[in-house]
Amino acid sequence: MFAFAALTILNVATVSAQDAEPTKGFHQVLKERFIEGGPSFMGIVLLCLILGLAVAIERIIYLNMATTNTKKLAASVEEALASGGVEAAKEVCRNTKGPVASIYYQGLDRVDEGLEAVEKAVVAYGGVQMGQLEKNVSWVSLFIAVAPMLGFMGTVIGMILAFDKISSAGGLDASLIAGDIKVALLTTVFGLIVAIILQIFYNYIIAKIDSIVNDMEDASIILIDLLIRNKVHS
Repeated sequence: MFAFAALTILNVATVSAQDAEPTKGFHQVLKERFIEGGPSFMGIVLLCLILGLAVAIERIIYLNMATTNTKKLAASVEEALASGGVEAAKEVCRNTKGPVASIYYQGLDRVDEGLEAVEKAVVAYGGVQMGQLEKNVSWVSLFIAVAPMLGFMGTVIGMILAFDKISSAGGLDASLIAGDIKVALLTTVFGLIVAIILQIFYNYIIAKIDSIVNDMEDASIILIDLLIRNKVHS
């Protein structure tokens, strides 16, 4: 009797263990859905994500390195102007990374030509630095636009194939077209996911560029004030 009861409990436990499937993680589900979507459009969408992230990460690293504490730099330049003159101030700028320091250096380099020449140099070089900040950012926006378009294209092609099967079969059979419709919808989903991911990076990059550009504009005004206050102009 005891042996029969133990055997029954073991059988129940075995059946319960078989019925209780392990919960799949998000990455596992994502991987399976990606494979189900097919290699043709999914591969291109994945390429858009990889290239977009590569450009975005490169820009983020560059912009973070280009960020300068403008107030601290202005204080150092003013102190150098007061103690060692223009050459000392230029040396401070040479030893400081970032577009703001470069603008300061270009302005100080034109001091002998007068304040008007300084202003022109600062404005001209500011435009050059802005171009460097925005370099390759348009590629990220391109991938943001292309990824969902590829997904929609995959959806349209999948629906066309589904209707071709309905036409060939001469009737509507859900099991006949379910696979094509599923693949079509998966391409759209992954295209939108890629666009959303890249859009987040793109917005961060644009916000970072705007912040640096504002610092550059403030720096150009501060530099002119420093030169006037220290009477370092022709």
